[in-house]
Amino acid sequence: MCPIAEFSEPPLLEVQALSHLYAPGKGFENVSFKLWPGEVLGIVGESGSGKTTLLNALSARLVPGQGEVIYRDRHQQPHALYQISERQRRMLLRTEWGIVWQQPLCGLRPSVSAGGNISERLMALGEKHYGKLREQAAKWMQNVELPPSRLDDLPTTFSGGMQQRLQIARNLVTSPRLMFMDEPTGGLDVSVQATLLDLLRTLVRDMQLAVIIVTHDLGVARLLSHRLMVMQQGVVVEQGLTDRVLDDPHHPYTQLLVSSIL
Repeated sequence: MCPIAEFSEPPLLEVQALSHLYAPGKGFENVSFKLWPGEVLGIVGESGSGKTTLLNALSARLVPGQGEVIYRDRHQQPHALYQISERQRRMLLRTEWGIVWQQPLCGLRPSVSAGGNISERLMALGEKHYGKLREQAAKWMQNVELPPSRLDDLPTTFSGGMQQRLQIARNLVTSPRLMFMDEPTGGLDVSVQATLLDLLRTLVRDMQLAVIIVTHDLGVARLLSHRLMVMQQGVVVEQGLTDRVLDDPHHPYTQLLVSSIL
């Protein structure tokens, strides 16, 4: 993806010297960056590099040992993420944020219909009208290229790629400002991955979503992210515009990662 234009507004997310070590060499240290609306940040590295633990901290599922994350809400009010209440953090996850898991059933309720899964987030915002809930659910199934005729089907009757699209629809129905994605194309067939990546690129562009995506797949990172952060053993060893990092890597570890897929 091409880098986006210069930013004239404050960052949506500001990460300040974030660290969390849960065992020697396990976790991450001294991570800092800023993220703006409409920007996609890719975090790459091999298994055990700390990228998933970092994602858990950024999405408030883990309170790190040191550092702070400042999030600016829809009204441009800054919030120190680890100083707000647990209830406020849960509300952010239901409304202004979304999380897409590698295993889609982790982000869906298997015993609830496809339409019901999508509608639940709208209900968290106070929508109670049954007709409007179904209408929005059907609209978002169509938006992610799922047949609205399957509105009442259970997620377990869907293929893996369809479950992932349903999980995306569930997250996007509330028009979130920030999405966290953990290996969203992992485990999918190549053709299904390509369809999903095209869908994600379109949604990010049209909705001006800010996205933080963790992946081990540098091809996915190149297609989706504007900027790239490379992690090794819990430390950010290189970061910058995605094309620059992948086409002209400076750090030996990044060079090794890039050469391994050539």
